[in-house]
Amino acid sequence: MTIKVLIIDDSPLIRGLLTEILSNTKDIEVVGTAEDPYDARDKIKILNPDVLTLDIEMPKMNGISFLHNLMRLRPMPVIMVSTLTEAGAPATLEALELGALDYVAKPKVNVMAEFNLYAEELIEKIRAASKSIINKQAIKPPSLPSDLSSVEFNPNYIVAIGASTGGTEAIKKVITSLPKNMSPIVITQHIPPVFSKSFANRLNSLSKMTVHEATHKQIIEQGHIYIAPGDRHLTIKKTTSGYICQLDDDEKINRHKPAVDKLFTSVAEQTKGQATGVLLTGMGADGAQGLLKMKQAGCKTIAQNEASSIVWGMPGAAVKLNAANKITPLNDIASLIIKTCTIKAHK
Repeated sequence: MTIKVLIIDDSPLIRGLLTEILSNTKDIEVVGTAEDPYDARDKIKILNPDVLTLDIEMPKMNGISFLHNLMRLRPMPVIMVSTLTEAGAPATLEALELGALDYVAKPKVNVMAEFNLYAEELIEKIRAASKSIINKQAIKPPSLPSDLSSVEFNPNYIVAIGASTGGTEAIKKVITSLPKNMSPIVITQHIPPVFSKSFANRLNSLSKMTVHEATHKQIIEQGHIYIAPGDRHLTIKKTTSGYICQLDDDEKINRHKPAVDKLFTSVAEQTKGQATGVLLTGMGADGAQGLLKMKQAGCKTIAQNEASSIVWGMPGAAVKLNAANKITPLNDIASLIIKTCTIKAHK
């Protein structure tokens, strides 16, 4: 089956580069290009594409406004093509909130090796987007215990969460449902380094818990969440006084830095089973082996189910390895985490 793509960008150079990349792939066809959202609106009706690539900054109407209208009137898979800068991070994260599946940087043409890697990434994300189902994450409140005011949580218990494609919104849905005195949480989300701080800040503004972009040797405390920086692996280490975050600049694992497998492996090794691992929506298989190690170490393990995942790559790979104790819809994951972290759960 050929994937039909419409490219929306005001730059003729970018439209040409994206067309060149995608036209060299047998299973992808660029059915058209559009220079602004009004041009795109007409071409969507005529060409009926399977996937859109969408620029954020465009004349007449910006990509965010167009995406808002698109997801309300005709939801479809969208990959944002954005400038990956700290200044542009809020707009890209807003696009993901509105329903965009993923994002890639504006292509660079000065280094051929980088350009080839960029082409691979874009093609992989277009293919994943074509298989996704928009609005999978049901719009209903999470299933939570009725009264959390008297629940006591274990301060020495660790919750480790990993995600990729679709993960920024999935993580938000989980952690905004958790009480402020929860056991500590460590998170690896595949995200560019210029986005991870903005992501942490956004979650901190929405969550009852305190959210940080993790720093090296930062003490891990109850009621706090630690997110891996976009260019460092995050692991944990047990000390005489508790756990601390460890950051390193080692090679990529599963083509990723930060890698979920690295975080989960450290949790398996350091916690003696006093931890819960959660693998959410994402492309590829990062985290599956690490979740299996956590299960083998006696930790509780949870994988998001296929029906609620934007892309069931990572959790699906974990399920194939029999790494998950529970395979659960997104709306039920917060409740499961709460149950595993209560003091009575460990008596």
